[in-house]
Amino acid sequence: MGQRASSGNSAITQQRPATLQRRHFIIFAAATILYWSSMYIYVPILSPYLQDRNLSMAWIGFILGSYGLTQLLLRLPLGIYSDRMSRRKPFLIVGMVASLGSCLLFMLPGGWEAPLAGRLLAGICASTWVPFSVLFASYYPADQTQKAMGTLSFLMVSGQFVGMAASGLIADLGGWNAAFWTGVAISLIGTAAAIFIREPKQPSPSSKAVPNTVFADTSEVLRSPRLWMFAILSLLAHGILFITMFGFTPLQATQLGASEGQLTIIVAAFMIPHAFISLISGRSLALRFGTQRVIVVGFAAAALFTALIPSSTNLWWLSLTQALNGAAQAMYFPLLLSLAIRGFAPTQRATAMGLYQSVYSFGMFLGPYLAGGLNSYGGLKAGFWFGASLGIIAAIISSGKSLRNEQQATF
Repeated sequence: MGQRASSGNSAITQQRPATLQRRHFIIFAAATILYWSSMYIYVPILSPYLQDRNLSMAWIGFILGSYGLTQLLLRLPLGIYSDRMSRRKPFLIVGMVASLGSCLLFMLPGGWEAPLAGRLLAGICASTWVPFSVLFASYYPADQTQKAMGTLSFLMVSGQFVGMAASGLIADLGGWNAAFWTGVAISLIGTAAAIFIREPKQPSPSSKAVPNTVFADTSEVLRSPRLWMFAILSLLAHGILFITMFGFTPLQATQLGASEGQLTIIVAAFMIPHAFISLISGRSLALRFGTQRVIVVGFAAAALFTALIPSSTNLWWLSLTQALNGAAQAMYFPLLLSLAIRGFAPTQRATAMGLYQSVYSFGMFLGPYLAGGLNSYGGLKAGFWFGASLGIIAAIISSGKSLRNEQQATF
């Protein structure tokens, strides 16, 4: 009897960590989806909304890109500070609050000032994705980083899809501001969810060792050639993304006659295959075909389908280009994310992620900013062709020896 009771207690003890881990994952997943939904609830309507406020193409491009400018400035310092504090969770809560403020600013009347401030504040929110990513990776063993980043990419894309899919319908029913008010509500719920996220305890170095340790760790990360290679590839990747679905593709749709509600079709066409391929890119495609091959094919395909966007003569043709483009771009995003932090110690990961995300944030800014300028002279096709050229450059870089030498992760 005693042995049976002991055996029962042992079984409960063994089951409890799995139960707790499942609960922590569910809370983190909910917070992640809410986090991205709050920022992307207005993305499909943003360029038409700014045009409705009588802003020029150049101003629209600058405001769209300012989201990346804030991240360029903040993500690396935030990553270093997070590593030094050995804390991640407080930054998540700050990010949710920043998203709330962003949505409120977009509703203020006037010219370019309030939308620019709102987009800059959204960039502050997105900058907290650095500790967000590292915290989620800490839930997995070190040899399952690629699996963790694939799952996280799927959650991120799911949150973006939920927000973007609802955006057009909400704006169609209640006007532009209805989407922004929905973002406020999502941010409030997300803040509450973030409070309950579990952060595993990390050993902190002694106070005397902290300055030297932090300096040495930071210096080692910043001098990593492989990290810079992946960061530059991600810069080009985000330039394409923020020129297309997160930039001027919705404007292309409205010029073809799409209503706010019909923008949901365009969003779904891109985001559904994007979410699915994000989930299997690291788990299946890279294992079967090789990491380098998947990345090269992804960039080449993204270049092709981006170049075809201005050839769309109706919404169905545009939806097809978006479905193929969404799948193509999802082939490389999770792989680049996991490769960026692979090989770094836990105390270096936020710094590595901060550098990686700071560099690709420049692509978020520069891509739509330059495309907006080109659009002013050559129409939307000029910006999309520029985006396609970024994909070609990235495919060429990815086909080099440096990426070929990368070892496949263990799953």
